[in-house]
Amino acid sequence: MTAFLFGLAIVLLFASAVGFGAPFLPTLRKRVEDAVDLLDLQPGQTMLELGSGDGRLLKAAAKRGIYGIGYEINPLVYLYSKIICFPERKYIKIYLKNYWKADLPKADGVYVFLLQPYMAKLHKFLVEYLKKHNKTSIPLVSFGFFIEGKKPIKDENGMLLYKITVSDKL
Repeated sequence: MTAFLFGLAIVLLFASAVGFGAPFLPTLRKRVEDAVDLLDLQPGQTMLELGSGDGRLLKAAAKRGIYGIGYEINPLVYLYSKIICFPERKYIKIYLKNYWKADLPKADGVYVFLLQPYMAKLHKFLVEYLKKHNKTSIPLVSFGFFIEGKKPIKDENGMLLYKITVSDKL
């Protein structure tokens, strides 16, 4: 019975994330470098990863001298990523927090692996983010899912690069 309850708790932890954007499904290792390349950030710049999962994208960015700030809602995945990213802790911060409700810091690029029904909400969210931080634009890389009505600048192996601007029509 204890094993069943433990298993049920694990399933519920992973399944509950769907209500906020996506379940834990890591970005394919061969796509991680594509995502970091598309963001085209320079050493010293900062990337936000909304739903940072196991931290593999944050680690790849840190190896290039890019600061990464991740938000993860699943406590088990968060703990795992904190351990995995520990060697790069100078460059990486990960928060156990719902990014939709977080006060996101100023950054130079954003990466998400989000489900399609949430992409329009993300677009509006990022336009408000730009206004709050007095920025005119920010690059967004989305793995596999598109922003309806907005054409990506580039599509690299399923990684879609967008330029989100404060003047975007919503």
